[in-house]
Amino acid sequence: MAFLSLEGLTKKFGAHLAVDGLSLDVEKGEFIALLGPSGCGKTTTLQMIAGFVDPTAGAIRLEGRDLLAIKPAKRGLGIVFQSYALFPHMTVAENVAFGLEMQGVAAAERTKRVTETLELVGLAAFSGRFPRQMSGGQQQRVALARALVIRPNILLLDEPLSNLDAKLREEMQIELRQIQRTVGTTTILVTHDQAEAMALSDRIVVMNQGRAEQIGPPHEAYERPATPFVANFLGKTNLVNGATVRPEKISFGPSGLVGKVRTRIFQGNHWLYQVDTANGLVTVIRQNTGEAMPAEGAVVHLVWSVAP
Repeated sequence: MAFLSLEGLTKKFGAHLAVDGLSLDVEKGEFIALLGPSGCGKTTTLQMIAGFVDPTAGAIRLEGRDLLAIKPAKRGLGIVFQSYALFPHMTVAENVAFGLEMQGVAAAERTKRVTETLELVGLAAFSGRFPRQMSGGQQQRVALARALVIRPNILLLDEPLSNLDAKLREEMQIELRQIQRTVGTTTILVTHDQAEAMALSDRIVVMNQGRAEQIGPPHEAYERPATPFVANFLGKTNLVNGATVRPEKISFGPSGLVGKVRTRIFQGNHWLYQVDTANGLVTVIRQNTGEAMPAEGAVVHLVWSVAP
């Protein structure tokens, strides 16, 4: 029996079908990413698990129990929102302790768990500060600590890193994954960021128009997309001779598909090429190794291997 099961989960808002018969089994300790464009149903799915939105049809079971029969506050879920939703008049320690107070946890136990959790997220030295005195990344850690301190059955993350700049976002992805592995909490992340979903999750659920187009490990979805939508949504792709070929899989060789370089763009650690061929325009990504690269207008030969 799966730890968490979504069974034919459906939600309609009037005539609009937001989530269409989604079924998903989540194992204990798994990190799942719900990935897709705006309006695909990922946030609505998270809200149904949290209890903020009632399903039109279907079931949600946690260790076999009907989660829909349990009030949201009693579901034992930790939630981190995009906005962090910290109390500005409370210190870091007071923000983190708030959920424990609502649960009636004794003062000594509260102090112990708050201290342990702040150490986990690297904020032990900041317990007396107020949110306004902290950076965006530090505030995100406070929100994560507040969600984890109650020892939730499931951690729900709603675009938690989207307000951070690119460099800090990448750093927080690494930290978030390390924290999740340390704690072992079953986690469901909602994101529209393909790189974030692939970096963090054990499995991704690629959603489109309320339906799951593919469920599986990130590398599998990337290398063997089940549908054209998945292939295009998970990064740049080429359709050559009926096969999906990722740009970084294509090399320049002494023989192969003949083409002429239309565009060459330097992007720091790699070069991005667009090459006109008899099969149409092909995108190529080559790592910047310092070696000389073909110039715009050059005739090249493209070679690649297709994943089995």
